[in-house]
Amino acid sequence: MKPEILVLVPIYAPTLAELEREFTVHKLWTAREPDALVKEVAGRVRGVVTSGSSGIGSRLIESLPRLEIIGCFGTPRGMVDLALAKRRGVVVTNTPDSITGDVADLAMGLIVSVMRGIARADRFVRAGKWEAGLFSPGAGLGGKTCGIIGLGAIGARIASRAEAFGMSVRYHGPRPKPGVSYPFEADLESLARASDCLVVACPATPETRNLVDARILDALGPVGFLVNIARGSIVDEAALVAALRGGRIAGAGLDVFRDEPRVPAGLIGLENVVMTPHIGSTTREVREARGAKLLANLRAHFAGKPVPTPLA
Repeated sequence: MKPEILVLVPIYAPTLAELEREFTVHKLWTAREPDALVKEVAGRVRGVVTSGSSGIGSRLIESLPRLEIIGCFGTPRGMVDLALAKRRGVVVTNTPDSITGDVADLAMGLIVSVMRGIARADRFVRAGKWEAGLFSPGAGLGGKTCGIIGLGAIGARIASRAEAFGMSVRYHGPRPKPGVSYPFEADLESLARASDCLVVACPATPETRNLVDARILDALGPVGFLVNIARGSIVDEAALVAALRGGRIAGAGLDVFRDEPRVPAGLIGLENVVMTPHIGSTTREVREARGAKLLANLRAHFAGKPVPTPLA
């Protein structure tokens, strides 16, 4: 008999199809009444599959008496109660990988798109407006300053890409990075004031919540652009909408939002915003590698073997 697993959110389709071949899969996100589904299958479910960004709530863990393994498609950062899982004897796995290059590529794409007005120009052509007049110019990248909040692995990759486009780089963080030649700005407001494009690439922590607020956006100014590929909680979204609508900043490129997948209504329809649905790591290569690791963990566990990539 196939082990029964509960999949909480939609994951990479080929991986989901493979799960359905090997396990009895219950899809929580398709249920008309999710609580009723959980109650119906709770006594049979031995595994849960979720994403790194969604994780699993403690209440759901407690409601599954036969739960043995939580398989995460990605790496959950603070989204799984590891202490509770340990007490319950539940194995938690992840799919460690390197997404730094892919996220940095997207950040650079958003920088180019919002500064040059690529998405806006696409809409201009599709709407048949080209024959009626010229497209209003965007901003060039060469000679401009890219300010980066958080010069970790991803931030450093963004910096090298920005340099290749002829931009100079400055950065802000808790402290200067040893061996880094880019100028360090201890004061974020000063960095924003010096930047033509400000990129958010720091971790989401209690200290960074609403780090980019109205004060920072005003320092960025009416010809400055904001790009966020980190987490939505780092930017005060209400302040951002007000700054964009009021022309206090020139535009924004956003891959992340505070309450995903819900996007603030105030951003919809703004011509000076480029938005993507949290796709920093959404490449076929990353998805296939994560799917293979997720499947390997589940197969090993249900075969009575140690899982290859447990979450420490």
